[in-house]
Amino acid sequence: MKRPKLDTASAPVAPQDVELEESDDIDVVEIDVKIEGEEEDVKMERERWSEVWKFFTRLPISKDGRERAECNQCKKRYICETRTGTGSMRKHITKCPKRDKTDISQFIFSKPGGSFSINSTGFKPERFRELLSEAIVKHDLPFKFVEYEGIREIFQYLNEKVITITRNTAKDDVLNLFKREKLKLKNLFELLPGRISLTADLWSSINTDGFLCVTSHFIDMEWKLQKRVLSFQYMPPPHNGICLTETISSILSDWGIDKKLFTITLDNASSNDTFVNLLKGQLCNEGALRSDGDYFHVRCCAHVLNLVVQDGLKAIDEGIVKVRESIKYVKGSQVRKTNFMNAVKQVNLIPKKGLRQDVPTRWNATFLMIESAIFYRRAFFRLALMDSNYLDCPSNEEWGKLEKIFRFLEVFYEVTCIFSGNKYCTSNLYFPSVSTVERTLREEIKSSDKFMKNMAGQMYAKFSKYWSEYSPILAMVAVLDPRYKMQYVEFTYKKLYGSNFREHSDSVREKLHDLFSEYVTRLPYKTSTISTSDSCKSVNKKNDTMLSKSTREMLQEFTVYETKEFALSQKSQLEIYLDEPRSDITEDINVLSFWKAHQYRYPELASMARDILSIPVSTVASESAFSNGGRVLDKFRSSLAHKNVEAIICAKDWLFGISGDEELCLQDLTEDIMELDSKGSDTNEAME
Repeated sequence: MKRPKLDTASAPVAPQDVELEESDDIDVVEIDVKIEGEEEDVKMERERWSEVWKFFTRLPISKDGRERAECNQCKKRYICETRTGTGSMRKHITKCPKRDKTDISQFIFSKPGGSFSINSTGFKPERFRELLSEAIVKHDLPFKFVEYEGIREIFQYLNEKVITITRNTAKDDVLNLFKREKLKLKNLFELLPGRISLTADLWSSINTDGFLCVTSHFIDMEWKLQKRVLSFQYMPPPHNGICLTETISSILSDWGIDKKLFTITLDNASSNDTFVNLLKGQLCNEGALRSDGDYFHVRCCAHVLNLVVQDGLKAIDEGIVKVRESIKYVKGSQVRKTNFMNAVKQVNLIPKKGLRQDVPTRWNATFLMIESAIFYRRAFFRLALMDSNYLDCPSNEEWGKLEKIFRFLEVFYEVTCIFSGNKYCTSNLYFPSVSTVERTLREEIKSSDKFMKNMAGQMYAKFSKYWSEYSPILAMVAVLDPRYKMQYVEFTYKKLYGSNFREHSDSVREKLHDLFSEYVTRLPYKTSTISTSDSCKSVNKKNDTMLSKSTREMLQEFTVYETKEFALSQKSQLEIYLDEPRSDITEDINVLSFWKAHQYRYPELASMARDILSIPVSTVASESAFSNGGRVLDKFRSSLAHKNVEAIICAKDWLFGISGDEELCLQDLTEDIMELDSKGSDTNEAME
């Protein structure tokens, strides 16, 4: 039965005061107009569909002749006569302080007739399936999740229109999600103004299947650093250079980015050298790389640092041995732990640090063990006085040596953590970080402490081997940081090489100008850079067609030559940038924000900066995908089809990036890079 329309001509309504007792809520009042012969029908209809009576109780008519209703929870009363409607009562239900939130939600989402439905008129089965697929990807859920009886009951409770699906349908939905998101990413790559740098690494699953992860790094149109996993592909043995070249070439071709590459960052596996040479030759033949691929290969700096420290820690100082034995002693029994905690309290230390025990396979574990031991130094002295069985407390001299080792290793630890970042540019931080490492090694070689001198000497030999081969692009990128420019490069080289610094700094300057010239000649010229009269722009098409093809090609070559000569005769953007004063070196500058603000002033130079700043100096970004792979291919799902593994890992990266939990995993990955032996197990533990 339809609700009658208000007819103001035939049924005038006198103004009525609406009384709201014991409440300050004022709401728009529904006015119910009496139509002759239909009053009882309307009232019966209202009573049939109104949901408010599940939450209110109608009271007897009071002495003043008014009808009222009382809230079942807070006991507030409202006038509930036909002419006042139920609007105020409805509003009260959503605000009642004593109402259970579940009851409120049932009221909000209820529909006429009393059945429960969440926005049933807006329910879209297709969108529900999409959200379900995204949840499976985001939370690493098994496909059979959709068949769980409890989950199906929840879906039916929320909306009876939900059609349950099988695990095979869920798998197909995830694959379709992967394909849709991949198409979006392909379209994004087509619009990118700059080039793409890659990281790649191999990983073995719990059932020893090999997977190759390739990750792209680029700076988008808003000058934000982006990272996207391109492939998490099953790769059967052999994992040699030829097979790697074939696999990655196929991946690049599939994504359509083989002409947009800038660099690739890899670890120091011997097969990677063969692979890089093959891939670089292939891309150079197609004219796809800048500077004929001179800067294409970047070694993972975090792994190189690991190799450097590895050589230095082959010999262990007596003080380190005593610290290790001391921590083993304290953790040997609960009584000893209690005694140590009492010693901590007696020397007024706050036990905010865990007492770390190292393992032989991870140099960072030794570093963290020394750090925690130094913090509790006074407590160990106190324990030696309290417990006659504790015999391994280091002497004052040994503690002094431990502090030297800690300060020395701290440089390597901090630099490794900096290189392992993936939410900020790392290439511009490479040169100042590595120069700090080299300066530290040079200083320790001159140390009067024999142990420190020997350790630094072994490390410097390894350092010199790798850093003599480092990509010069990583020195050039420091120049594009407005805090450093050429002055910092020259200063650093002077510190390192003395009077011979010019040879090194001039080489960087020359390579920088050569690379910039490529950007100048390859980018389209603006008409404002060349003064040309309108008459010269006019071309007689009839005469032009009379010229031979070879003549027209020669004239085009002349135009390019003249344009280059004009550009070279002017002061370049690079020279203008270098001549301007540096920013304060202590200033916290976002280097991408700087180039975004100056991209119209230095268009070609900004284009070069966009490409260089996207270079990652470590492979941690690809290794973070292995952490996710370990969760997807756990012992319960180790037989998951390879295409499904790739779909889940890639879609999760594209849709959700790195979650908070995975950020914590990245810290572990950074520490894993510092492992001395990948076969070792980590038994690190902090004392509770």
